[in-house]
Amino acid sequence: MITPQDIKKQCLNWWKELLLSNMAGEPFFPKRITRIGKITAKDILLKLSEHKAAIAELQKSASIWGYVVEMAEKNFEKIGNQNIPVCILIPSLDVYLRITRKRNELDTFTRNWQLINDEMPRLIEWCRSNPLRLISHDTWKDTIKVCKYFIEHPCPHLYIRELPIDVHTKYIEENKDLLRNLLDGLLPESAIDHEEKAFEKRYGLKCAEPLIRIRFLDKALAIGPRWMDTSLPLPDFRLLNCACKNIFITENKMNFLTLPQLPDSIAIWSGGGFNISYLKDIPWITHAQCYYWGDLDAQGLQILNQFRNYYPSALSLMMNWDTFHKYRHLVKEGTPASLQTLPLLTEEEQELYRHLQENNFRLEQEQIPYVDVVTYLCICLNVD
Repeated sequence: MITPQDIKKQCLNWWKELLLSNMAGEPFFPKRITRIGKITAKDILLKLSEHKAAIAELQKSASIWGYVVEMAEKNFEKIGNQNIPVCILIPSLDVYLRITRKRNELDTFTRNWQLINDEMPRLIEWCRSNPLRLISHDTWKDTIKVCKYFIEHPCPHLYIRELPIDVHTKYIEENKDLLRNLLDGLLPESAIDHEEKAFEKRYGLKCAEPLIRIRFLDKALAIGPRWMDTSLPLPDFRLLNCACKNIFITENKMNFLTLPQLPDSIAIWSGGGFNISYLKDIPWITHAQCYYWGDLDAQGLQILNQFRNYYPSALSLMMNWDTFHKYRHLVKEGTPASLQTLPLLTEEEQELYRHLQENNFRLEQEQIPYVDVVTYLCICLNVD
């Protein structure tokens, strides 16, 4: 037989439906719960005390919550007519709210629904598809201010903190997911770059570009005598057009900082790890021979594969079996990584990758003696 907890659960299942009826101005109550559980003669005969206790519990909760237990006589073959529950009636919204304790949430919903109807009716259809967001998100007054600004000033080309909107300084940053959902439906196509996932670039805002650090390993290539080590915002880095023959990209910052002076060469550090993606599609890099030097672990070889997707001719540095065996005593436990298909690795690198991934090995390249690194680089470039 149904219990008061079952009644509450069924009422909660109606919540979204109730909100939609509220939006449409349609009556929702009374509502009936007719699936209350099958009651047999055996239940009454063999579990009479439990049967009576269950009915008493329903009636007690009904007196508190206000629902109605509708009873009816049913004829059983062996025990004759018995008065049993056949339906639970929820007569009104007030009773429903007592059962579910949703009164405060409904008040929030109603207030926000009215605000959107009055201030931004273009969002009505969105609200019908997302009624629960009118409760979980309760700063719609500020959200509407932001939406109105972007409608009136598409692609403003300002930093978020510069936007002249009367909301607290971090409001947009803290609500990007919701605002993106709304702005995609409110703004004209010309004001949205659908290929961009980043909020700022998607809606024509300025953003803090990543800094790319460069070391000129040959003084002849340096911008000036005091600019051997510098950082540039990514857009400026794209325009650098350095006439070097060799480019060394390192995963580790310390390896970047300690690379020796080498002719016709520069070193680049884009922030480490998978931030290698910042170096994608830089035309002038294609004119040089690229070398990638990462940790000897599963992730390092994944990054190497990623970098070769941008620059297929890129070579690896000290990411081979010889290095692994020579410095086997420096190998430690790495970070577990799932096995991936890395088609741009050489056959040797593929074999090494599987070995490192299966055993969770890591050789941090910073631990290789500096003199060995210098010797290796000089051999690579045929430098005395």
